Amino acid sequence: MRIACLGWGSLIWKPGVLPVDAHWRRDGPDLPIDFARESDGGELATVICSTAPMSRVMWSLLRTDSMACARELLRQREKIPSSQPRSIGGVMRGVAADPRLAYAETIALWARAQGLDGVVWTALPPRFAGENGRIPGVAQALQYLQTLSEDRRRHAELYVRATPRFVATALREALEQQLGWLPDASAAPLLRARQGAPRPGCSRRRSPVAGGRLPR
Repeated sequence: MRIACLGWGSLIWKPGVLPVDAHWRRDGPDLPIDFARESDGGELATVICSTAPMSRVMWSLLRTDSMACARELLRQREKIPSSQPRSIGGVMRGVAADPRLAYAETIALWARAQGLDGVVWTALPPRFAGENGRIPGVAQALQYLQTLSEDRRRHAELYVRATPRFVATALREALEQQLGWLPDASAAPLLRARQGAPRPGCSRRRSPVAGGRLPR
């Protein structure tokens, strides 16, 4: 099976346990991506966000032929509790995309055009001030980032600088103009250094994928 994972943030420079191919490709589906999820490290992580402009995201083949394994490894990498299966999106050839999963049909149609058997992606919602689904405004996001402790603010800055340029939003423009957080290729290695060695894994056993399959 040809199984891919979509990426638009830290997965690209810090895949962890995820068995990505040698490189990330730039011709993924168009999805609305923004810095809209308050994370444990302090950064506003990039997520699918309904109010954001469309960005052509990246993708990589995974070195596994099991959709169940692909989903499980992405869940482990994202540190998502197993009780939240819908936080990992997935489509697979032959079964209709789950209508409850945002942009699943868009991803399924793109995957069919690429000749892929399956695709997984992070489907965490925006979150701000501890409230899932809440999207911070530009002023709110700027105020939040400027009130972080020095170490957490530095982490948030590196995250923004390392995020691919295709994430071009009003918030990113404000971060560049007001805080000077411009894209910087040297930011990704600094962030990788903060990550411990990956340890988890999954079996190679095949099992059905939740979230739907690709149209025939």
